[in-house]
Amino acid sequence: MAQAARRQTSLFATDGKPHPLQDTLVAVTLVLGLLAFVSSMFHNLHLLSSWAGLVGILTGGYGQFISVTTRERTALIVGLGASAIGFFLGMAHGGLFGGVIG
Repeated sequence: MAQAARRQTSLFATDGKPHPLQDTLVAVTLVLGLLAFVSSMFHNLHLLSSWAGLVGILTGGYGQFISVTTRERTALIVGLGASAIGFFLGMAHGGLFGGVIG
């Protein structure tokens, strides 16, 4: 067999190199986006959805800044979109400090 088998080091890395920081940011952004999106459907969970959405937006933005491959950027955009929807709906239902302060 003349061809060497290429070992894929990451699900999102298409260049064959490991990207542990980028993969971690992708995973965190997707989890926070899912959490923010699902919890925003319930009015009484506005603190959880708004904070999870805000942190998801920040981690996704930093992940976009340092991402290397298109797969990483695609997954980050999905997580960012879910985080943003959860954040905005959480803000509409009561905000970051609604009912806790003032």
